[in-house]
Amino acid sequence: MTEHAREHQDDRGRADGAEDVSTGSTTEKAEAATQAIPELVIISGMSGAGRSTAAKCLEDLGWFVVDNLPPALIPTMVELGARSQGNVARIAVVVDVRGRRFFDNLRESLADLESKHVTRRIVFLESSDDALVRRFESVRRPHPLQGDGRIVDGIEAERNLLRELRGDADLVIDTSSLNVHELRAKMDAQFAGDEEPELRATVMSFGFKYGLPVDADLVVDCRFLPNPHWVPELRPFTGLNEEVSDYVFDQPGAKEFLNQYTELLQLIAAGYRREGKRYVTIAVGCTGGKHRSVAMSEKLAARLATEGIETVLVHRDMGRE
Repeated sequence: MTEHAREHQDDRGRADGAEDVSTGSTTEKAEAATQAIPELVIISGMSGAGRSTAAKCLEDLGWFVVDNLPPALIPTMVELGARSQGNVARIAVVVDVRGRRFFDNLRESLADLESKHVTRRIVFLESSDDALVRRFESVRRPHPLQGDGRIVDGIEAERNLLRELRGDADLVIDTSSLNVHELRAKMDAQFAGDEEPELRATVMSFGFKYGLPVDADLVVDCRFLPNPHWVPELRPFTGLNEEVSDYVFDQPGAKEFLNQYTELLQLIAAGYRREGKRYVTIAVGCTGGKHRSVAMSEKLAARLATEGIETVLVHRDMGRE
């Protein structure tokens, strides 16, 4: 082989090698482009409100759960999940307040996720001060933020730090009166389905005399309608009874209110979808949560279901009298 021929073969070999490298780079880019971004749920809320129980429920449903992950590492976790070739399709991250930079790091992480078009949802576990104090006292553990103060001091500090996150939450669950099984049932209702609906609504009847539901997004007041409590033959029954329901909706303005409020909810639901909000709790109240609110909640939930909104119906205070 002449010297010129050898040089020509070497040049060709280098060219072929360069082509192989280029092809490999293109293949890697194609594979990266096809990586599936995992579904992400961030679980947070008050210490003692049930974060661990909520996380365990998602773990049982097949989610990859990471507890107490620093917020700054959330984008890294999502990236690792995307590289898993579909083995980690759903990630749940439990975050809590461990330092003053908590929200600075969390904001940065959420902004990073948004720039990468990662779909994320925030589940916030809420509970009353009284319930949280009882829980910490029952396990004889201090609140992580109480320092040298009282449990209530730690609760107040944490509530102040989490106020902004609670406002950004897609789903708020009040666990004040829930046991472990009831909390798991709520999580199952929201996450057990194979396909996530566009919007899920919880319609909850309640009595104003027992207090407003703290996890309500919208509150409806039915006390403008006459109270069946003052009708002796209706008093023993509830809004589930046909006679009570008929009485409520025979009153002036009842049917008109139901029709117009349903139309308003359609407008609100469209806005929620545009903003990426998937969960809404509508609290319907009357004095005792037994007659008017129950009847109205039943009708309202049925209307929402016909509009294609997956609806859960809860009568919080019925039976408390």
